[in-house]
Amino acid sequence: MGKLNVSLLRYLTQEDFRVLTAVEMGMKNHEIVPLNLIASIADLKHGGCHKVLRQLEKHKLLRFEHGRNSGYRLTFTGYDYLALKALASRDTINSFGKQIGVGKESDVYIVVGKDKEYALKIHRLGRICFRKLKEKRDYLGKRRSASWIYLSRLSATKEYAFMKALYDIGYPVPTPIDYNRHCVIMDLVDGTPLCQCHNVADPAQLYDELMNLIVLLGSYGLIHCDFNEFNIILDENEHPIIIDFPQMISIHHENAKWYFERDIECIRTFFSRRFKFESELYPKFSDIRKERSLDEEINASGFTKELENNFNELMEGIDLNDDDNDNVSDSHSEDDSSLDRSEKFNSDNDNEYVNEDSKIINKDENQSSTSTPNETQPNIQTRKVETDEEISEPEQVTASANDSSAQDHSQLTRQQIRKKVQRKLHKHNAKANHKKKESNKSTKSKRANYLAMKHDPF
Repeated sequence: MGKLNVSLLRYLTQEDFRVLTAVEMGMKNHEIVPLNLIASIADLKHGGCHKVLRQLEKHKLLRFEHGRNSGYRLTFTGYDYLALKALASRDTINSFGKQIGVGKESDVYIVVGKDKEYALKIHRLGRICFRKLKEKRDYLGKRRSASWIYLSRLSATKEYAFMKALYDIGYPVPTPIDYNRHCVIMDLVDGTPLCQCHNVADPAQLYDELMNLIVLLGSYGLIHCDFNEFNIILDENEHPIIIDFPQMISIHHENAKWYFERDIECIRTFFSRRFKFESELYPKFSDIRKERSLDEEINASGFTKELENNFNELMEGIDLNDDDNDNVSDSHSEDDSSLDRSEKFNSDNDNEYVNEDSKIINKDENQSSTSTPNETQPNIQTRKVETDEEISEPEQVTASANDSSAQDHSQLTRQQIRKKVQRKLHKHNAKANHKKKESNKSTKSKRANYLAMKHDPF
């Protein structure tokens, strides 16, 4: 796609934008939006929706698709106009300038708003040079397919969220201003990309500063995944400013170590090739010490919704003492008997633990009675178990045992807490899946009986 021509933007009427918005809303559930659906969503006062559609198609803001299901779909130019119109209505931008950059995923333009120049980054996913994005990024989530326009919007939303969070904690990034749909507006950095710099005053100092920025980003729970000379801008004092964030992942991602090492190797290779500077000192993935959890706050790739729910439940209050004694069943069979057997096995194990504890307590009491006969014995209470045996148990727990258990739980790391919550949820999900399968079976059997009765001639 060539340069964005915005000269038509000033001549579009409110009805034109109403029809464009109707097509955009229809594309949420339709790859090609039918004419009657567009007309019903736009709901123009005096009709004329077909005329507006033909004009928009003429200016390549919409495209008509022939075939079995004919209709219209939104083009990237039409989507650009919707985003620019929204940003202009907020007084974020007032004029549109020249193009200053182009990449495999986006175009960058200069815009002016409130007597100040900004950089406008328009995400354009789906170009020929980068069609494997659906395999390399997890934008789709559980969805099987989505339009490139929708993926571009997701990419812009993630980039603005990362940039805003990093800017608020003082990380060297451009100042985020605003975003809408697939457009992100940020401060225009007065500097030079590192890929265009052939000489620097102190390569060693710049190398050390870049390595520290990678480790600092890891301490926030994030990995850049594209930390190279094309995404680093040097300001007037040769201090780096980092750009391009939609591909960032969490340090809990399964490939986090590989991406971290790749970022380190990119910087080392560039300094060796461009500045003839080589250093044996470089950080490793094991050097990361997590201090903040931006990956949890922004839901970075690798930090799943399940982990987020785990931490939310943990904050609401989860009894960790119960988790220590839970025996989680790994059975995923479809029979209720398997769940009953697992529960019976857990209860039998609990009975054995109680019997062993009672034996140890009785042994301690006999020793204490032989050594100090004048001492009073602790109060004993009895309870019944499934085997109808009387088991003695101390009524009170000593303070030392309480202190030791409290110290154990206070020393639990975040990873250990995660594992405890995951085990608990794993057991809950196994039962939920079993109930779901049983309901599906009953539905299929009812359907089969209905069809059999329907086709029965008698």
